Amino acid sequence: MSRELEAAPNHIKLAVDLIMLLEQNNVPAEDVLAALEIVKSDFEKKLTQASD
Repeated sequence: MSRELEAAPNHIKLAVDLIMLLEQNNVPAEDVLAALEIVKSDFEKKLTQASD
């Protein structure tokens, strides 16, 4: 891991890890984008529920 990445915020590290995982498993871009929409929606709901 590069020094820049080690010092990066957690969300950047997570994004890099996810990209590597998806690319290593040859997941089609269309599937990735569709899945990310679901993940984003789910976590937005969790944020809303946590603030209630």
